[in-house]
Amino acid sequence: MYVERTLKWPLAAASRQFPVILIPGPRQVGKTTLLRHAAGAERRYVTLDDPQARTLANDDPGLFLQRFAPPVLIDEIQYAPELLPHIKMIVDSRQQPGDFWLTGSQQFHLMQGVSESLAGRVGIVNLLGFSRRELAGHSEWIEPFLPGDFETGAGDQPLGLMDLYGAIWRGSLPRIALDAEVDRDLFYGSYVQTYLQRDVRALANVGDEMAFTKFLRATAARTGQLLNLADMARDVDVSPNTAKNWLSILKSSGIIYLLEPYYSNVTKRLVKTPKMYFLDTGLAAYLTEWSSPETLEAGAMSGAILESWAVAEVIRSYWHAGRQAPIYFYRDKELREIDLVIFRDGTLYPIEIKKTTAPTKKDIRNFSVLAQLDVPRGPGAVLCLTESPMPITETVWAIPVSQI
Repeated sequence: MYVERTLKWPLAAASRQFPVILIPGPRQVGKTTLLRHAAGAERRYVTLDDPQARTLANDDPGLFLQRFAPPVLIDEIQYAPELLPHIKMIVDSRQQPGDFWLTGSQQFHLMQGVSESLAGRVGIVNLLGFSRRELAGHSEWIEPFLPGDFETGAGDQPLGLMDLYGAIWRGSLPRIALDAEVDRDLFYGSYVQTYLQRDVRALANVGDEMAFTKFLRATAARTGQLLNLADMARDVDVSPNTAKNWLSILKSSGIIYLLEPYYSNVTKRLVKTPKMYFLDTGLAAYLTEWSSPETLEAGAMSGAILESWAVAEVIRSYWHAGRQAPIYFYRDKELREIDLVIFRDGTLYPIEIKKTTAPTKKDIRNFSVLAQLDVPRGPGAVLCLTESPMPITETVWAIPVSQI
């Protein structure tokens, strides 16, 4: 069963504008499925997961691009960076929009090569696993999430507590999100092993895969927390430099997202350390060994993983609309924190994420600190377990977290 993706709209728009389209994203989020569904019959397809195709692409890029001439979809382009200068020559000669559709699962080296070879010629649209809206059957393009705009919600009844944690526990990757019969532990066990064998070995010379797996688990246990590399390195018994390199691998391969703090020159008392989030909560729950939605909901990570899921949903609302996510968090030296701050059109929109059905003014008490930043403040929101949107103040609403 094919489920429509919201990204089809910005994909179509970008393909009319740029000769090269690149969709980076983690493994198994549906990049190839989306593009093959959108491709016309005349577009060729080749994956560089195929050893023969990969060898030809690296040994003789010119012959490869004659055999797979545009319009073409090239899967896992990061395996053949030698293709990029040759693609540049072709697009400069042909001047045809939409000639090359590319996917990639490793962003660091891939984006470095793209910026060097295809600057000004490539439209980049990011894809993650399914959003709640997409799983609810809503693939139409809408504006990304912004407090005060309730039209961006999923449109269905909000999920009940255990249905919500069931979705969090299983995660957003299509194979497991769409088929309840798929064994969750077998799926994620295979996913982690494939990730270690392909992406980790390709991005870095990780000599101790057991230590890296332990680091991966330690990272999952800290989702929603301020990044503390020294603690993570100590827990895994590796050097701080090794921990830093391994963290960059997780970021480059789309496993984690580093949420930067909002910073203003008006005040110097703001924390500058990012917060770390797993982009797929199913993977985080698997790595931290929560055996069921019920144990996850009742356990020590219940609030943090709900926050991680909500942050990922907000990110999806922007990325799947073809936009960058202008999101930050606020934290100052007095430990006053706001979970999310959206900075859009010169205005700050504060957001709290709470595991409660009835948020109060106490939950938004830190919103007032934004006044010292001398930046206009828009409506705020508390993403929570309420059954329907309801006002907390004249400018702040409680919104069901499953209707982002």
